Amino acid sequence: MKGTRLIKILIGGLAAYELLGMMKSGNKTVLRPPGAIDEDEFLALCVRCGKCNQACPYDSIKMGKENLGFGIGTPYIDARDNPCRLCDDYPCVNVCPTDALTGINNVYDVEMGTAVIDTEHCIAYKGMRCEVCYRECPLIDEAIKLNIYVKPDDPTHAVFAPIIDPEKCVGCGICEERCVIDNPVAIRVKPRGIKELF
Repeated sequence: MKGTRLIKILIGGLAAYELLGMMKSGNKTVLRPPGAIDEDEFLALCVRCGKCNQACPYDSIKMGKENLGFGIGTPYIDARDNPCRLCDDYPCVNVCPTDALTGINNVYDVEMGTAVIDTEHCIAYKGMRCEVCYRECPLIDEAIKLNIYVKPDDPTHAVFAPIIDPEKCVGCGICEERCVIDNPVAIRVKPRGIKELF
């Protein structure tokens, strides 16, 4: 009887420890809302209150669940599903009670990540006219520019290849959502701290 009870206590303690670990664990592969500070600091300051989620007028900010592999209740954005729209007044940042989201006065202060183009799958690099990511970018001709050149194997046609300026891209993810290529998408936002996506 005592042995069974001890096993139950140990299993319960292990489960609680695992749950606490999931709540605290970070994941640098996840896209955080604008104004999110460094991941470790963010996790220490974020109280999982959900105010940023409630303040987002586009429902872009979701709250982490245990099956996602990062802190339960921490805010994140799935750019392919619903990117950040870079609101003028950044309501998500303004309602944060702990400064886990902070320091955004204008769009140029945002540093969510950087878009990366998979040139193997981008149809523009194959010579088909697209320009969707370029045209939809809120920082058109800054974050995404077009590199226009004559197609090497077809001198009568031009390639309008999008290129990312990592110094200007804020990582909102609008380009990723709008990409016409799927499975795999040809442009994705690389969250801060990630070395490579493709």
